[in-house]
Amino acid sequence: MYRSSKTFRGYPCAHRKWRHEGHCSLLHGYSRSFEVWFACEERDRNGFVMDFGDLKEPRRWLEDHFDHTVLVDADDPLLEQLRSLEAAGGCRLVVFEDVGTEGSAREFYDYLEPWVQQRTQGRVWVHSVECRENEKNSSIFLAPPRPAGA
Repeated sequence: MYRSSKTFRGYPCAHRKWRHEGHCSLLHGYSRSFEVWFACEERDRNGFVMDFGDLKEPRRWLEDHFDHTVLVDADDPLLEQLRSLEAAGGCRLVVFEDVGTEGSAREFYDYLEPWVQQRTQGRVWVHSVECRENEKNSSIFLAPPRPAGA
């Protein structure tokens, strides 16, 4: 198996983990980054696992969801107030099931894996996605094991 990684940096966003009993329940922000590991058994005609020049669309997805946005959990009790703030032009709201780094890594994986499969005709898969909220904290979502011969 061959693997290669691509890092996407500089996505300033705010979020809150409303269930947390400490300061994480308050809106706070970081500049997030994502590191994706791609894998394949056969490289392309250029010897690449993944042609990084092809990643413009995933970069736009990250910008749409994490660049100057406010991330909230779908069940956040302040969701309607935050929607009102967005309607008044005070923020750009993004709602996920889980806005922590764990959930954000999974959200990007869930978007990226089918895109990579389609783009490479199944030759490449996403091995893992790491979401980093600062230089000290990150979470990794590992792809489910691939069936033999898949």
